Amino acid sequence: MQRASRLTRELSLLATEPPPGITCWQNGQLDDLRAQILGGVDTPYEKGIFNLEIIVPERYPFEPPKIRFLTPIYHPNIDSAGRICLDVLKLPPKGAWRPSLNISTLLTSIQLLMAEPNPDDPLMADISSEYKYNKPLFLLNAREWTEKYAGQ
Repeated sequence: MQRASRLTRELSLLATEPPPGITCWQNGQLDDLRAQILGGVDTPYEKGIFNLEIIVPERYPFEPPKIRFLTPIYHPNIDSAGRICLDVLKLPPKGAWRPSLNISTLLTSIQLLMAEPNPDDPLMADISSEYKYNKPLFLLNAREWTEKYAGQ
């Protein structure tokens, strides 16, 4: 019950005061959500619309939601299955999830990760080394993927 009322409150807040460039909605059931993140200005993802799937576990908010990209994205911390390497998406001791965090905070953190990749904790080693040692090529590839998969 606590989960349902909290999710309803969070979704209502996301609908009335969404973070800039982020939208989130229910996909049928309360624990199955979808989100869209607009690629940030001055990033290789600019003008891209990225769709995400959010599955809210039974134990939410004591367990983080499972979030993955449905839109392919060229990024060192996001793999080809759309899984995201981000500390707030994992439980301690390895992660930084806390029940005080919410879906809006997570989506904002993912948006920030898109703008500022963390090449030292990669899911995609090849993209990570490209980001570190050949940034112009990384930017070119990321822009191409954005146009191909996330263009309107």
